[in-house]
Amino acid sequence: MSVREQARNQGGRPRDSRVDDAIASAVRELLSEVGYTRLTMAEVAARAGVGKAAIYRRHATKQEMIFDVLLPDQFLAVAPDSGSLRADLAAVLAEIADSLTLPPQGTVPGLLADVHADPALRDRFEERYLGAQRRTLTEILDRATARGELPTRPDPATLNALLVGPVFAWLFLLSESPGQLPDLTDTLLDAALALIGPLQAVEDER
Repeated sequence: MSVREQARNQGGRPRDSRVDDAIASAVRELLSEVGYTRLTMAEVAARAGVGKAAIYRRHATKQEMIFDVLLPDQFLAVAPDSGSLRADLAAVLAEIADSLTLPPQGTVPGLLADVHADPALRDRFEERYLGAQRRTLTEILDRATARGELPTRPDPATLNALLVGPVFAWLFLLSESPGQLPDLTDTLLDAALALIGPLQAVEDER
């Protein structure tokens, strides 16, 4: 838990989930209406019908507020376990793709730029977003290795980059259609599995 979170959680009255929900709804609406750059805490407070103090008790900055709204605690909370490496990776990649495509246009690039300018928020991003991906992929790869689908466990960070990097590039560097992501992710999964699959074939021929 970050220092900011500890400070928010110490003492005082229990947080009202209705206020949390109102703030989250206001953030999503305003991101769609005015965009990431123009959204302000004052506008969120007015739209949510709460005082700015209620927001600052929960979120120290606008960037932290948007990050918390867009990345709920249940993101990759449970690693899929279908019994198939490809199916498990497909489920993870679909959830990651959703996290990139659901926010209104311009939100993810703007937020990422601000995340890397704020050390405290960067630490939370690495733990809750990147860390969740790495932990989930590690668990999936460990299970696949134990089942005999893989001779050895590939590096989770490398696989993470192979799968997620092209999705990010497709959406934010090449500005291609999110509607074509299912075809792209199928191709990515085939390519990633081809890179680690031949190792098993070599083992089988011995």
